[in-house]
Amino acid sequence: MTDLATLRRPIRDLPDELVSQIAAGEVVERPASVVRELVDNALDAGATQVTVRLLAGGVRLIAVEDDGNGIPQDELPLALRRHATSKITSLNDLETVATMGFRGEALAAIGSVSDMALLSRPPSQGTAFLLDARSGELRPVARSTGTTVEVKELFFSTPARRKFLKTDATELSHCIEAVRRHALARPDVGFAIWHEGKLVEQWRATFVPGQGTTSDAGDALARRLADVLGQDFVEQSVAVQHRVGGVTVTGRAGLPDAARARADHQYCYVNGRFVRDKVLTHAARNAYEDVLHGHRQPIYALYVEIDPARVDVNVHPTKIEVRFRDSREVHQAVRHAVENALAAPRAAALVEALAAGQSPAA
Repeated sequence: MTDLATLRRPIRDLPDELVSQIAAGEVVERPASVVRELVDNALDAGATQVTVRLLAGGVRLIAVEDDGNGIPQDELPLALRRHATSKITSLNDLETVATMGFRGEALAAIGSVSDMALLSRPPSQGTAFLLDARSGELRPVARSTGTTVEVKELFFSTPARRKFLKTDATELSHCIEAVRRHALARPDVGFAIWHEGKLVEQWRATFVPGQGTTSDAGDALARRLADVLGQDFVEQSVAVQHRVGGVTVTGRAGLPDAARARADHQYCYVNGRFVRDKVLTHAARNAYEDVLHGHRQPIYALYVEIDPARVDVNVHPTKIEVRFRDSREVHQAVRHAVENALAAPRAAALVEALAAGQSPAA
């Protein structure tokens, strides 16, 4: 009989590279995960234009370029270390996160499973510097203000994970969807996606923050929704504008006739962050329960604004899930917002029916 005591291994610290690769397993599922994290960083840096360049669906190359604030030369090596970030410095910052990124682990995790380079120049710096993540070499290069992150040969160091990736076309579609989710929340930022040297998607900025009225911002969002999801989405939906307590819900909700077989046109945002949240989707579905039957799926783009202290965004490594302090309050706000928006066209249809001498539908 085998002596179990002889099989016991001692407890010890894991090598830093292995720790980063474990973190990458949580953060980096596929090329689209890298795109999402890098675009998050670009937006946090104040970018007004974000360009994504891909090869082989993002497997061979993901390059995200922005015109944001850049990273000073002496901070570039620090940016690649695990849990190094400029976005939080205390527990209070973590509990009131207002940025897209905050964990400070994305670049380190991505660098552990790829060949990565970081190229950046802040406005105060005369030249840009490029840092090779693998060798640590830092050298001056030419670039205007902003940052470019190049990620080559994703999962080259973990070939078993590379085998789980789908075709280039499938991975490309996921990358485009990742950028699309950002674009729907930021009409003030221009986005472009290139694949194999060809422009596959482009959405120009439609609004400049601080210029114009709230109505102008709403019009800009409608234009961005039309650009990204199609003009039919706007024509077949109604504006949502509702505020109760500390929760504001805006966006557009599709008319019942615009429902689809799949839930592929359902976008929910909390403080500008795309999320998949059961509270929000359940609330939206409830708002349609009297007008939509069967398995048809409503279309909508809903934007919830709430005090950051009342929502926890630090509940999932990919930051795609959130937890509300008062989920019932948020549920009711979203449900009433959509119900109220849908009530107007229903009332108008009733008036038309009565004017035509028809009996209103039950």
